[in-house]
Amino acid sequence: MASTSVSRVLPAPPQKVWDLIGGFDALPDWLPYIPESTALEGGRVRRLTNPDGDVIIERLMDFTEAERHYSYAILEAPFPVNGYVSTLRVHAVPGRDDVAEVQWSGRFNPDGVSEQEAEDLFAEIYRGGLEALHKTLSA
Repeated sequence: MASTSVSRVLPAPPQKVWDLIGGFDALPDWLPYIPESTALEGGRVRRLTNPDGDVIIERLMDFTEAERHYSYAILEAPFPVNGYVSTLRVHAVPGRDDVAEVQWSGRFNPDGVSEQEAEDLFAEIYRGGLEALHKTLSA
């Protein structure tokens, strides 16, 4: 099983960051790659659409408001992996109440690509997502 993790310190308090990204259906609020999200099954499943019209369906696996994180599994996507589970987490930065660290990590089985190619793909997706989040919070 392959895995990757990317983190970034952002210019906002942890609760403000969580308020923006903590909703499972909130990706369009901060991630330009996902302009559309439809909540299904009472909010436990999200149907995402990217600008190319590709559909990604994900199921919420774990959610902890107090610890500011959630995990989800991809059920359907145009990615060369299977068994994908990811976690998005907001951390406080010790001694700072004006910034937060966001960590986006995932584990998955490459399907038709090397482990390194799959890890690089998701590292780039996570880095781009956290850059978009930084821009949203800095606006």
